[in-house]
Amino acid sequence: MKRIHPAVIAATLALAWGAPALAADTTAQNAAKPAASKTAAVGEYVDDAVITSKIKTAVFQDSTLKATEINVETHQGIVQLTGFVKSRADINQAVRLARGIKGVKSIKNDMLVKGRQ
Repeated sequence: MKRIHPAVIAATLALAWGAPALAADTTAQNAAKPAASKTAAVGEYVDDAVITSKIKTAVFQDSTLKATEINVETHQGIVQLTGFVKSRADINQAVRLARGIKGVKSIKNDMLVKGRQ
């Protein structure tokens, strides 16, 4: 049986449930905006989901990192990395991997080394 990568599942769910919710947004604020800006918002959301998925895949494929320790969120190309990892080297590697993904504008590193405060 072929396993489906968790990042692929996450991206699929984000696209399936998140994009229609954004497209259906009918708040008064968004109703006054031209249709092109709604399309851009959906496009940005999809781009962010793709960036997040690619970073999670890169972290998962890196044998030195534990993917379950690192959380990734992206908003308008700005990536936030959070979690508790075993060393400063893991933090540096996760940031390096995120920087290598196309579309990443900046990285907010909120990861901490386990046991340090």
